[in-house]
Amino acid sequence: MKSSSQDRPRTRACSLVVLLAGAGWAAGAAAHKDDVKAPTVHVIGHYETGIGTSDAASEGGVTSKRIETRPLLRTGELIELVPGMIVTQHSGDGKANQYFLRGYNLDHGTDFALWVDGMPVNMPTHGHGQGYADINFVIPELVSRVGFRKGPYFAEEGDFSSAGVARLRYFDKLPEGIATVTLGSNNFRRGVIANSTEFASGNLLYALELAGNNGPWDLDQKLRKLNAVLRYSQGTERDGFSFTAMAYESKWNATDQIPQRAVDQGLIGLYGNLDPTDGGRTSRYSASFSGAKPAGPGTLRVDSYLINYGLDLWSNFTYFAANPTTGDQFQQTDRRTVYGFNPSYAVVTPMFGLDTVTTIGVQSRYDDIRRVALYDSQARTITGTTREDAVRQMSVGLYLQNSAQWTSWFRTLAGARVDHYRFDVNSNVALNSGKRTDTLASPKLSLIFGPWAKTEYFVNAGYGFHSNDARGTVIRVDPKDINTLVDRVKPLVRTRGAEVGVRTEIIPGVQSSLALWGLKQDSELLFVGNAGTTEASFPSQRRGVEWINYMRPVDWMLIDAELAVTRARFKDNPAGDRIPGAVERVATLGVTIDGFGPWYGALQVRHFGPRPLIEDNSVRSQGTTIANLRFGYTIEKNLRVHLDVLNLLGSRRDDITYFYGSCLRNEVGVVPECPPAGGGDGVNDRHFHPVEPRQLRVSIIGRF
Repeated sequence: MKSSSQDRPRTRACSLVVLLAGAGWAAGAAAHKDDVKAPTVHVIGHYETGIGTSDAASEGGVTSKRIETRPLLRTGELIELVPGMIVTQHSGDGKANQYFLRGYNLDHGTDFALWVDGMPVNMPTHGHGQGYADINFVIPELVSRVGFRKGPYFAEEGDFSSAGVARLRYFDKLPEGIATVTLGSNNFRRGVIANSTEFASGNLLYALELAGNNGPWDLDQKLRKLNAVLRYSQGTERDGFSFTAMAYESKWNATDQIPQRAVDQGLIGLYGNLDPTDGGRTSRYSASFSGAKPAGPGTLRVDSYLINYGLDLWSNFTYFAANPTTGDQFQQTDRRTVYGFNPSYAVVTPMFGLDTVTTIGVQSRYDDIRRVALYDSQARTITGTTREDAVRQMSVGLYLQNSAQWTSWFRTLAGARVDHYRFDVNSNVALNSGKRTDTLASPKLSLIFGPWAKTEYFVNAGYGFHSNDARGTVIRVDPKDINTLVDRVKPLVRTRGAEVGVRTEIIPGVQSSLALWGLKQDSELLFVGNAGTTEASFPSQRRGVEWINYMRPVDWMLIDAELAVTRARFKDNPAGDRIPGAVERVATLGVTIDGFGPWYGALQVRHFGPRPLIEDNSVRSQGTTIANLRFGYTIEKNLRVHLDVLNLLGSRRDDITYFYGSCLRNEVGVVPECPPAGGGDGVNDRHFHPVEPRQLRVSIIGRF
């Protein structure tokens, strides 16, 4: 599908705005001094979670030093630095990860917002799932900070942020150059080179990552990944700017989830597959500008970006249920260009005799989705078209936020945002074409008390939302059967949340926080395994508790311990009140050793508990515990080596588990659920993707 000709001038104009947004910035940036004093930040080791640094007990940040020490199986596990977050995979490593937080099976994003250097990662109206968030383009060595927030309490955070937000920030200038080579089990190999140098009164940063991995699967994954970054910056975070270009490409074979009965019958092994042609390829190219400078009595900030994105994904979740002869593989395709322009202005304003900080901002985004499609396929060859659409999706969010210090022991954060969305869908099924708009207002309020005895208390409340797939907002008929009418979904879905919490440093060398929270949502987004789609479902409500502890018993040791317990329930669902995939318990324990002579290392243990797989809770998954170990030695100042042992305990539990119907080849025409003509419901069974077995990786890291 192609965009209309009258839309092309607007597209070119948007490109020009994004690419030239900072053109006049650079000329005047050097003339300004960093005249705004940075807030005091208390850092215990690797975390930015001290008294006075946050507006909620569940808000915080993680520094690059913590990122350096953490053993990672895959890039997406960077997000497990967010307390209570679990990151898994049910397919090949080039695909976006599965995320679990606060009782949500977030699928590949949905209600968790991800940002990298002021650019959104979540993709609305995506070929694979609403809010699809793939961070495989991130190079961990370049990340200076991971900031995180939970809940709909912050006016700056909009779509997909109800459960939480993570914002990754790259370095403007690396402390020193880095060259890394990693070799490991299953033909894993990775190389990174990155450095920054002074150039034209600023800093020029460059980085290149090459990676490949066959994985433990019977089908070689043959992952091939290329990442490149080029960044120019001047000044400081408060008075400076940066231009960044990124390029990412990846392709892979996938071993998707498999049915338990196929393993039990000996048809395949634990790491086997039922369709050896599953896999994917993806690309992401971006150009972005970020800048801040004093303007009048306040500070002006601008983020703008241009992203060109593509994905082809081949999957087969039901095997031979729909098409007993050719199989049920399908291809999901996404081709889009994304434009964004996000200015904000913060100014100290007198109010009630107090100096308060008021911020007003605009977040605008335009997705020119040239093609988002679902095809029938066999061995990656298209055999039929279910639907093929061109979508133009625009959103504008206006937010206002005021921070006020009323007394030495009481401050507030009050704000609101208004979001407007417009969808224009041009479908290959004419009845499913159309336009739709929606507008939603979201007030926010936070009360912060203290500190008293090195302890702060927080009360947070707010409204939030997530958007639905544009195609679902205008749909009229089933694309496979135009005689079947289909209900439309609301464009914007309301969430309401509240939290009370406490954070303390009363014990020397220990930071602790406790948060009790609740969240209600007017409609849930759920993954439908036998359709490979994400659909709007029933209203839901969740409540839970998070307990976070960071401890430094001695100078060379850091201990982090986290526990999150959640109760998640549907409302008004006649099939039952349990939410499939809602993790009820998450616990992590980490021990990091650094500065113990030439030795360093880390042990990270994470556990995510059992969860219901269907609404009546009659089928549940098992819990999974994974331990990763790093053991390293500094050979000399600029050279070190470490060994990572991933899945140290050799767990054979599941990364992900679903329960739905499918048909094996030997079941077609044999069991009633798999009729020879196809179209049956399939045999209900657990479908799982096992965790990767124990593996070793050796890295040599040079600094220059």
